[in-house]
Amino acid sequence: MKLAIDHPNPRLQTPWNVTQIGLLIFPLSPLVGGVSIFLAALRTYQLQYRNIIHCPFNWGFALLSVLLIISCSVADDKTQAFLGLFNLLPFFIGFAGLSNLIQTTAQLRQIAKIFVIGSVPVVIIGLGQMFWGWTFRLQVLWIFLDLELVSGGVPPGRMASIFMHANLFAAYLAIAFTFGLGLLLEQWQSRSKISTILLTVLVITSFIALILTDSRNGWAIAIVACLAYALYQGWHLIIASVVGVITSVLLAAFAPSPIAETFRRFVPAYFWARLNDQMYPDRPVALMRTTQWEFAWSLTQQRPWTGWGLRSFSGLYKAQMQIDLGHPHNLFLMLSAESGLPSALLFFGCLAWIWFGGVQLWQKSDYLDKKDRLILFSFIVVILQWVIFNTVDVTLFDFRLNTISWFLFSALGGVVQANASKVHP
Repeated sequence: MKLAIDHPNPRLQTPWNVTQIGLLIFPLSPLVGGVSIFLAALRTYQLQYRNIIHCPFNWGFALLSVLLIISCSVADDKTQAFLGLFNLLPFFIGFAGLSNLIQTTAQLRQIAKIFVIGSVPVVIIGLGQMFWGWTFRLQVLWIFLDLELVSGGVPPGRMASIFMHANLFAAYLAIAFTFGLGLLLEQWQSRSKISTILLTVLVITSFIALILTDSRNGWAIAIVACLAYALYQGWHLIIASVVGVITSVLLAAFAPSPIAETFRRFVPAYFWARLNDQMYPDRPVALMRTTQWEFAWSLTQQRPWTGWGLRSFSGLYKAQMQIDLGHPHNLFLMLSAESGLPSALLFFGCLAWIWFGGVQLWQKSDYLDKKDRLILFSFIVVILQWVIFNTVDVTLFDFRLNTISWFLFSALGGVVQANASKVHP
């Protein structure tokens, strides 16, 4: 696998190089990696200003910014609401720059490679956390490098590596796993034995780590990746096998007792007991996702136009339920409750616009090589996984995952925009 590529526009070579370096070190040093990526986006903004202001995607995010500011201006707690803008507005700016920096499928492939390579030390640290009792706190120059590892995982028994929670690590691993699968298929098709072996080891290791996160969300989106690639390749036997395994686990978890007991003889309790919550039978009602979703929707109904203000859900939920909870485990419901339905619909409308643009490019672009179609498909799948994950969780408040999410949307949006004339001649 080629480890470096040139940018098609020589003027953007330096920002592209800085972006690649920043993405590589980002998992271990979010500050240095994130600042590098953002500076590259700003430099691109400076060099490509005319293209950026004419990009329809950016018009949508500009309008969304105005709606969010209006929502914050009428919030009960304006300070908290305006602080919440920092989880969104800087990333809109980053999107504008990065989507003009990333323009080709070759760059998409490079991003996938860097992401898989960058995940290796994070997975190794996670394995050490679970099997070798590793624990440490590494801090250099305050937040220049700030890593903490808790032996046994967070929560205990669930691999989290250097992430704050196992579910967040699962979301990260799912991206690495999906990109790894896509690159593995590409190398397998090109008959590159060494790269195929290396990627096989990395994909299997990521999958094992994903299981050890004990995250139902992570398991679900990993299955989505397997099914997506199997459908892409036309591997009907694998599709049938995956569906059979999924059906067996679901029957063991949710079928009537006689049927469930039959399947529980060969399906490990680690899976079915996690799915039906028998592994954690005493969970308070206030911690159930359905309870949180109902409360968030009730807030939306009370203030449908401007919401209650960003970062308001936690305080409102605690006042009602007497329990601390950071978010309602659904990004759309959180945004609709906090910023109003217009903002939430526009937010997801802009992201859907990018995703469907990628799908349309993949479907109609016969001029793309087979391997280019595959890497484009990989990004389409990864973003679909992000959507699925955020229906049962929220990645917005984790700086690593939020930055990665916007980076991936920027990458796909940039390629879609660069090829718009070919899809719509």
